[in-house]
Amino acid sequence: MDDAQFEQLYADQAASLFSFLAYRTGDRALAEDLLADAFERALRGRFNPRKGSAKTWLYAIALNVLRDHLRRAAAESRAYEKVDEGVARDPFADVEVRDELLRGLAVLSAEEREAISLRFGAALTVPEMASILGEPLTTIEGRVYRALRKLREALT
Repeated sequence: MDDAQFEQLYADQAASLFSFLAYRTGDRALAEDLLADAFERALRGRFNPRKGSAKTWLYAIALNVLRDHLRRAAAESRAYEKVDEGVARDPFADVEVRDELLRGLAVLSAEEREAISLRFGAALTVPEMASILGEPLTTIEGRVYRALRKLREALT
């Protein structure tokens, strides 16, 4: 991919990719960092048009960046928990006020939250999601359907 094509890809996809990442993380600053990391990896990577569109290639990269971040954050959290073991904690320190949607999303599995984020946060089609995730279309359709059903139940 030459510089002009990359610039066009950025112009076409940066806003929707940022929306996906912000929707998925709930943190605009983190989403900006992940967006920059995704485009940096894309710039260093090699796009193969025979494997799919530039958009799906970019979203696959962004999804990997997000997963890497989540793995690092989980490992860091476990490390902090080990340090904090035995230290008396305020039982109300971890209580946060969450809005109705976040409570609804909490009932979903990680795969279902990811599917909802890609479908509605990034406005991807189900076929695009299947391509990015490398899974059959019917699997992704079912995942989105189940996630929406669970959300409806949780929000009513």
